[in-house]
Amino acid sequence: MKQIRILLADDHNVIRHGLRLLLESHPEFVVVAEAADGRQAIEQAVATRPDVVVLDISMPHLSGTEAAERITEMLPSTAIVFLSMHSDEGYVLRALKAGAKGYLLKDSAEGDLIEAIRAVSHGQAFFSPEVSRMLVEDYMREIKARGVHDSYELLTTREREILHLLAGGKSNKDIAGMLNLSLYTVETHRRNLQEKLNLHSLAELILYAVRKGLIA
Repeated sequence: MKQIRILLADDHNVIRHGLRLLLESHPEFVVVAEAADGRQAIEQAVATRPDVVVLDISMPHLSGTEAAERITEMLPSTAIVFLSMHSDEGYVLRALKAGAKGYLLKDSAEGDLIEAIRAVSHGQAFFSPEVSRMLVEDYMREIKARGVHDSYELLTTREREILHLLAGGKSNKDIAGMLNLSLYTVETHRRNLQEKLNLHSLAELILYAVRKGLIA
């Protein structure tokens, strides 16, 4: 069995130690390095080329989001999972824009981290259930307060299908192969759905999918 190689980055030694013990109790995981700040996280990521980096969002020297941006740029195949105390939408969106595939609340990390690492290592997105639930509730309150209809209803069946796949971590090329469509057709559908939903990036698209409950 090929192990999933993990880098842990958190400025609290006790938290890192606890996460290492949790992860290495599963034979499918191996922690290849640890880091106590953002700069160390980048250095260790480059040195060890892990499959997954678990990052605290708030760290000394460089924040988790800054470190994630650099790691994603240098190691695009490495998946990023953030640990955070913050569940509000602004933090989640910044994490997604930095390249994150997963976002966990620290107080639920022990229960969610194993599932999150499995998901992101297979190209899927993962969010703490509390984060997903909060975003869905906020979105529904906003829709109700504004008295508007959900723009999701404007999407065609094909556009909804492509939205689900994009939010699940699939690339345009992946989707073209899965749905037996040309790359140009997928790109056209993606452009149309983003215009209908007023979304301007993949990060916003994934956040929308979480708010809609399309990503559990």
